[in-house]
Amino acid sequence: MIRNLTETELTEEGETLGRSLPPGAVLLFAGDLGVGKTTFINAIARGLGVTRPATSPTYALVHRYQGRRGPVFHVDCYRLESPEEARDLDWEGMMREGDAILVEWPERAEGWVPPATAQYRLSHLDDPDRRGLEAL
Repeated sequence: MIRNLTETELTEEGETLGRSLPPGAVLLFAGDLGVGKTTFINAIARGLGVTRPATSPTYALVHRYQGRRGPVFHVDCYRLESPEEARDLDWEGMMREGDAILVEWPERAEGWVPPATAQYRLSHLDDPDRRGLEAL
């Protein structure tokens, strides 16, 4: 089911989700460029206790933030040219240390991304002020 949300509702949903995640959660996010994946992830990170804005790690690939219970990793695989490039992202280290791993464009790192706790797809809707959010 696709939920039709404003940016405020998407943010509230993300913060609530972040507060409820178990330690070691791996969340995957799909959706077109500019659809709100980073906005949703920023809100989830706040729910996990991250106090600074979680920005898109498009060029760095991985950003590490300190959350309430430990590190929160935000991974953006958009710039990977092949899944093999994901081998160098230290997935094992992130799993060992991280309270949560939040992955954008996981299909570009197929075979390397750890098993998902949950997956989400965000989509553009006819109303430009709203986004579709679907748990997969």
